[in-house]
Amino acid sequence: MPLVNEPLVEKSLVEKVSVEKTSVEKTSVEKIVKKAVIPVAGLGTRMLPATKAIPKEMLPLVDKPLIQYVVNECIAAGINEIILVTHSSKNSIENHFDTSFELEAILEKRVKRQLLDEVQSICPSHVTIMQTRQGIAKGLGHAVLCAKPLIGDEPFAVILPDVILDEYSTDLTRYNLSEMLVRYNETGASQILVEPVPHEEVSSYGIVDCQGENLQPGDSKLIKRVVEKPKPKEAPSNLSIVGRYVLSEKIWPLLAKTAPGAGDEIQLTDAIAMLIEREPVEAYHLQGVSHDCGNKLGYMQAFVRYGMKHHALGKEFTDWLVALQDQVKE
Repeated sequence: MPLVNEPLVEKSLVEKVSVEKTSVEKTSVEKIVKKAVIPVAGLGTRMLPATKAIPKEMLPLVDKPLIQYVVNECIAAGINEIILVTHSSKNSIENHFDTSFELEAILEKRVKRQLLDEVQSICPSHVTIMQTRQGIAKGLGHAVLCAKPLIGDEPFAVILPDVILDEYSTDLTRYNLSEMLVRYNETGASQILVEPVPHEEVSSYGIVDCQGENLQPGDSKLIKRVVEKPKPKEAPSNLSIVGRYVLSEKIWPLLAKTAPGAGDEIQLTDAIAMLIEREPVEAYHLQGVSHDCGNKLGYMQAFVRYGMKHHALGKEFTDWLVALQDQVKE
């Protein structure tokens, strides 16, 4: 698996599927989305002390680290060029996607074919993972801007690794990020993944205003504005931003001039707000279930869910959970 500092020229394109015509007319797009940015420079303070020496992105979800699920999601959607915006303390992420010749040789010698196949499939040969560093933590917007030299003047996706989209609740090759890419490539409208949250919790999220439009799973609707962590009484809706973006290249100059905002950091939301004033940006309603693995409860819930669905461990683990529940009731 190549780990390089320059993007490749030739990559596979996103396979187009049929989608319903909504509020933005179909148009030809000069540049389609081929690359994704995954910011992994954060310290993961919400998961301390587990993340004191281990990057939060390398915490296991059953038998794979969180970052592996996010990369797999990109590949399922047809993106084969991935940029990790990283930090000096995150070398283990790079090592995970690099080739381990010694390990592979040992597995082959011991005829551990299944394990060897799993290790070699961590990053398929047609996928290129690049990395660049965010020297100083200046916010999500700044992290995305750090990837500009590797993306160039092209549209791109942003994938936040804290959020895992449940692969058991929907087909990731057809929906969510995959369909957002199709939607962008057909209309040129940037896409932001959203899902409803309880009204009393809106102050913990970025919230989109779709002018009262009723979104169903898989729908895309125009966004009037985005509001960062509004008070419940001031929230325009309960549709929260989930952590998946497909953005027009027009956002680059806006990011470059975005002033520090909340937390004295350069916020991606602020740049998106400026983009909304200039061109169509749509909210795409999540299909299936998301897991916030950036907090302890969400991580535990995801672990149980994936443990129950695991191809080899699922039945035995589920039986154990049922027995445990019976013991608790006694």
